[in-house]
Amino acid sequence: MLRSAAQAAMRLSATRPMRPLSTKTADLLPPLKVAVTGAAGQIGYALVMRIASGEMLGKDQLIDLSLIETDQGMSPLRGVMMELEDGAFPLLNKVTATTDLNEGFGDAAFNLLVGATPRGPGMERADLMAANAKIFAEQGKALNDVAPIGAKILVVGNPANTNALVASHNAPDMWPEQFVAMTRLDQSRAAALLAEKADVPVKDVDRVIIWGNHSATQYPDLSHARVGGKWAKSIVDDKWITDDFIPRVQKRGAEVIDARGASSAASAASAAIDAVRDMQLGSGDAWQSNAIPSDGSYGIADGIWYSVPTVCHGDSHYRRVQKLPIDEFSAKMMTKTEKELIAERDSVRHLLPGHEGKPVSWNILESLQKSFEAGDMKAVDAIAKDMPADIKEGIKRAKAAAA
Repeated sequence: MLRSAAQAAMRLSATRPMRPLSTKTADLLPPLKVAVTGAAGQIGYALVMRIASGEMLGKDQLIDLSLIETDQGMSPLRGVMMELEDGAFPLLNKVTATTDLNEGFGDAAFNLLVGATPRGPGMERADLMAANAKIFAEQGKALNDVAPIGAKILVVGNPANTNALVASHNAPDMWPEQFVAMTRLDQSRAAALLAEKADVPVKDVDRVIIWGNHSATQYPDLSHARVGGKWAKSIVDDKWITDDFIPRVQKRGAEVIDARGASSAASAASAAIDAVRDMQLGSGDAWQSNAIPSDGSYGIADGIWYSVPTVCHGDSHYRRVQKLPIDEFSAKMMTKTEKELIAERDSVRHLLPGHEGKPVSWNILESLQKSFEAGDMKAVDAIAKDMPADIKEGIKRAKAAAA
């Protein structure tokens, strides 16, 4: 009984491997709607072309693209639509453009929230956060009203972690786990720097972790990383890690701005493609960093969007990599970025409505199911303590049936 209830709540979809591009209509899957905000911006421009080519959802998946912009962005967006048309992408079934969030998000299986107010001259980070929090609060409300069950949301616009928190709090009928903030770009940057140092192709690097915030406090961690199957720390020394690697990953965005006069665009779009593709189609046992709602793992405060290592098995979900040993230095770095995220959350509390009637977290249901199957009723009771009355009653009946 408990197993069926939890499985129904998880809304898991079937695994579907990537297939070669097919031009036969019979071989193509029915269209999925993908919504992109800020579609005329530099990241959006690079992103929509790759979505249309099938790099995000597979070479057998037809796409309906929903491009969302501000009133000022509609003119350049028309140019983007012309280029999509000129590209003659075989998988692109339909393209629409709108300034209306409900229209743009309606029936969208995937929603990539890219558009955000850029940081202007003299603008403090707190001012930027306040301006964008209002934008993402409105987007969360619209998603709550029109997004289909099981819709996936990737937050790219900065500050991404706290924007994801604000959007989720304003979508009380959706699960927090449906909102993921992107730290895949940070992971890709870290893997590339390690590969450069070790003089190997980047494909030989794995298990690099980004902990915490997508900001200068993030902790790029090589404690578990491998290079060609060997422990990374047997190849690179601690001094390089602390004096060069960590600060360079933390400040890579600023380095790009200094070099090109604009923030990362193509690499950010590429990271978004990778993040969604892995969640939807799977990446085996590879570790992928995603900023997701904390459930208390690794001692991180509940309710903030904190980047952790995850695995994606192709069922449209992620799962945390649990029980990794954390050394003293790592714990200190993880706490520092956690404190920043708590401060960000507190600064936008006025935009976080109450969670009355909020669905129970998928991660909590999964933990409940595993504890029940293991016969650990003490753990079941501890997890159930703060659950709604109807779920407590269901647990009581399940325990009685199993007795």
